[in-house]
Amino acid sequence: MKIIVDQKELNRAIGIVQKAVTSKTTLPILNGILLEAKDNTLKLTGTDLELGIESYINCEVIEEGSIVITSKIFGDIIKKLPDLKVELEVDLDNQVHINCGTSKFNLIGQPAEEYPQLPQVNEDVSIKIPKDLLKNMIRQTVFAAAQDEVKPILTGALLEINKNEVTLVALDGYRLALKNVSVECEHDVKVVIPSKTLNEVSRIIDDDDSDVNIMFTSSHVLFNCGDTVIISRLLEGEFINYKDIIRDEYNSRVKVKTKDIQQSIERASLLAREGKNNLVKFNISDDKLVINSNSEIGNVHEEIPIELEGNDIKIAFNSKYMLDALKVIDSEEINMDFVSNVKPCIIRPVEDKSYTYLVLPVRLIDN
Repeated sequence: MKIIVDQKELNRAIGIVQKAVTSKTTLPILNGILLEAKDNTLKLTGTDLELGIESYINCEVIEEGSIVITSKIFGDIIKKLPDLKVELEVDLDNQVHINCGTSKFNLIGQPAEEYPQLPQVNEDVSIKIPKDLLKNMIRQTVFAAAQDEVKPILTGALLEINKNEVTLVALDGYRLALKNVSVECEHDVKVVIPSKTLNEVSRIIDDDDSDVNIMFTSSHVLFNCGDTVIISRLLEGEFINYKDIIRDEYNSRVKVKTKDIQQSIERASLLAREGKNNLVKFNISDDKLVINSNSEIGNVHEEIPIELEGNDIKIAFNSKYMLDALKVIDSEEINMDFVSNVKPCIIRPVEDKSYTYLVLPVRLIDN
């Protein structure tokens, strides 16, 4: 193999595929990146067998071929090279010669034949979603997925397609985030995608309005983003029936400016963090929301003007769970629906009916 490639383009592609490479593996070959040169295109592949990423860049192919190069050292070298053309040449002993300007490196590669092939995912079941729309769906939901492996299915997000509507749902037992968008799709789909995969998709795709083509099999999902392809194993198991959790009933409805309540909780959480569970207390009455937080080193009192429909209520929350949602809501105002101080609060943007966030309260001893 012998190619000439732009240093910046190569560095960018390595950075993308490295997101699928892990050092925690019993297979040394997975510490590497697979390079395949053909038809004036260099294809780079990284995988940990759960997540696989392919990236394609233009190059001058003098001699076709393939090689596996240790990811970290290869990435570090290319990153430090000057902004010039890079010549990569592989000899018969799998030695990789890297030349750029006056810099010359020699690395030991591994045979490409030993690298695992990524699964094939065809277009039989597929949808197209604009990149900026998909990125926003992920941003508004995936943070609510579980972080621990106690219930592995909850470490992913449910992607459900039904009657030309796509729903992405994440929950961890304490809160739930849901986003709906309309798309054209003839198929009904219900899969659980690892949150790690969705986070990497969000980081890789641009903010433009071109489409991502998403394809499904019974065990894998593929995101085709143009010059980058992301393939992931799906999570197995039955996702919680989220529709039974979200109720439209309420005894108290608060309408409040999103930034007002976000900033007040952020200030209150400065002391809440000193406590055991990031506790902030809401006292809702008349047209006022009072937020209190106490710790061993002091207390804080915040007041916000609101519009209240229904009953007064005193209720408490983990401030982090509240802030996580408020930070991703783009609407100027939100509605907060309460049934009682031990039932979930449901938050919906006033101008955006496509987003729902549910959070459980913290029980207070004096409730």
